[in-house]
Amino acid sequence: MSGQSEQLNEIHWLMEMLHTIDVGLVVLDRDYTIQIWNGFMENHSGLLPREVKDKKLFDLFAEIPKDWFLRKAESVFLLKNKAFTIWEQRPYVFKFNNYRPITGTADFMYQNTTFIPLMSSTGQVSHLCLLVYDVTDNAIHKMELEKANADLAILSQTDGLTQLFNRSHWQQCLEAEFKRFTRSQNISSLVMLDIDHFKAVNDNYGHLVGDDVIRHLAKALREQVRETDICGRYGGEEFAILLADTGANDALVFAERLRKTIADALVIYNDIEIKYTISIGIAEIKPELGSAAQWLENADTALYQSKANGRNQVTIFQS
Repeated sequence: MSGQSEQLNEIHWLMEMLHTIDVGLVVLDRDYTIQIWNGFMENHSGLLPREVKDKKLFDLFAEIPKDWFLRKAESVFLLKNKAFTIWEQRPYVFKFNNYRPITGTADFMYQNTTFIPLMSSTGQVSHLCLLVYDVTDNAIHKMELEKANADLAILSQTDGLTQLFNRSHWQQCLEAEFKRFTRSQNISSLVMLDIDHFKAVNDNYGHLVGDDVIRHLAKALREQVRETDICGRYGGEEFAILLADTGANDALVFAERLRKTIADALVIYNDIEIKYTISIGIAEIKPELGSAAQWLENADTALYQSKANGRNQVTIFQS
C-alpha cells in the first residue's frame, strides 16, 4: 500500500506541476483534438480543461493557420523529431492578450513554441505536445533596441539644425551616384547653393536669426525636391542636392523655381523681417569626369560664378 501511495503522490505532484508551471502545455492526439490543457493555457485563453477536452484545436482557435500548423505538426509525427517556431517567424500560435505590466504596450503575447512527439508503447508517435513560452518581454526589448539602433543610424546621418543629410552621409551618396553612373551611364545633375551675404545676417541680427534663415531654406528644399533626390547641408550656409536621372536643363528649371521661391519669401523672427537670396551652381555628370570629387568641384565652380556675376542667379557649369 505504501508503494502505491507513493506512486499516487508522485503522479499527483507531477500533474500539479504541469498544471501550474508558467509555460503553456497542450497535448493533441493524431486528429488534433485536445487531450491536455494546463493552467497556463486556461488562464490566458479563459477556457477550462473540461471545455476544450476532445475538441478540435482549429475549431476553438481560428487564428491558427491550419495549413501552416499541419505542415509543422505532420513533420513531427513523421520524423519523430522536435520542431520549433519563434516569435520572429510567427509572433504567436495562440493569440492571447498580453497581461505583463512591464510590456503593457504589446497588443498580444509573443510566443515561442516547441512541438514534441510523444511515443506510444509501440514506438509510434501517437500524440503531439506543444510547449508555449511567453517571450513578450524579450520580443519587446529586442524590437525597442532595433528601433533605437535605427534611430541612432538616422541621427548619425542627419544634420541637427536642418534635419537634412549631413555632409558625411551626403558625400557617401554622391560617391554611390557616381559609381552608378559608371555602370549604367544614367544622367544626373549636382546642384550646389549658398545663401547670399549670410555673414551680414549673422552680424546684424545674431546667430539665432541666422539659424532660422537656414531652417527656412531647408524647409523650402524639402518641399521642392522629389523623393528620389538626395538633399544635404554641405556646410554652414551651403547646401547640395543630387538630382537623379536629371539633365542640366531640367535641373535649371528646378533651380530657378527654388531661387524664385526664396527670393519671394519673407522670414519673420519675433519682430524681425528678413529677405534673402541664394546663388546656385549646376553640374551635369559627364563620362570624362574622373571622380565624384571632380563632379563636386564643377558644381562648386558654377556656384561661385553665380556669386561673381552678382548673386541671386543660377549657373550651369561649362567645361
